[in-house]
Amino acid sequence: MLTESEVTRSWQKLFKGGVFDDGNFEKAEALLDELRPTSPLRHRLMSELEELRQLHAEKVQA
Repeated sequence: MLTESEVTRSWQKLFKGGVFDDGNFEKAEALLDELRPTSPLRHRLMSELEELRQLHAEKVQA
């Protein structure tokens, strides 16, 4: 298991370049799996991931 700090750093690196594709979304889900189910960070990042997916889907449709 990774620490919350390690997950945060990896998350930032993952989306730093503005690349929102299926591969990055899968990696983000794997990072979420590293956190405890009750972790506030996990819940925050899950919400953020959903928002990123929605933005990506809207961008692709446009």
